[in-house]
Amino acid sequence: MEKIVTANKKSPRDTPVPLYLQVKQLITEKIHNGEWQPNDRVPSESELVKQFECSRMTANRALRELTAEGLLVRVQGVGTFVAEPKGQSALFEIHSIEAEILARGHNYSCKIIRLEQVPASVSLAAELNISADTMVFHSIIVHYENEVAVQIEDRYVNALAAPDYLKQNFSAITPHDYLSMVAPLTEGEHIVEAIEADERAAKLLNIAIGSSCLLISRRTWSQSFVVTSTKLLFPGNRYKLKGHFTS
Repeated sequence: MEKIVTANKKSPRDTPVPLYLQVKQLITEKIHNGEWQPNDRVPSESELVKQFECSRMTANRALRELTAEGLLVRVQGVGTFVAEPKGQSALFEIHSIEAEILARGHNYSCKIIRLEQVPASVSLAAELNISADTMVFHSIIVHYENEVAVQIEDRYVNALAAPDYLKQNFSAITPHDYLSMVAPLTEGEHIVEAIEADERAAKLLNIAIGSSCLLISRRTWSQSFVVTSTKLLFPGNRYKLKGHFTS
């Protein structure tokens, strides 16, 4: 059941900080300290106007900006709610999505869409550094966090690097974890793009056609072998990517 929360009135006019920023800060603090939980309904514009003695324009701006930043979700005709935290995937590091989801204390599951052997196209052969028409392994798996689809993994595997790939039970072990055992990663390459979901992706991710998505095109090496060429598609409103680097 949703919980309606209230904001404690302070003295926002005692500081030179713009009033809308103060309202944003107070709401943000309550979300980050756990006082307001995901799916709690937050005060309406009218309620914020009364509590903070501010204009409706100020309240609207605070809620609008927090919605744009992903902390709130506004449902027309219903109200404004604390957003579910987005999943997070490492951008520069390569981890198992199962491990990332379990580390957040959430439930992981997957659905195997395709598991097959196919001849490499000219473009795929170039990516895997093999001859065209060489047989490669292909898998499509949808990964779920708390039963919500968060990633489509479309992976091609160099059969020389992992000859038993098709024999694995990928409901019990992710392709990442299996390949890490048989062809340990020594190098990786990422290309990140923003795209719109086509009909197939929208169906698998249960989102609207044309929804914003993040696409990572990834190649991995084990010593001199290119092991995989993979496309990872994330629904933009359910996932974020985090990168860390040093100079």
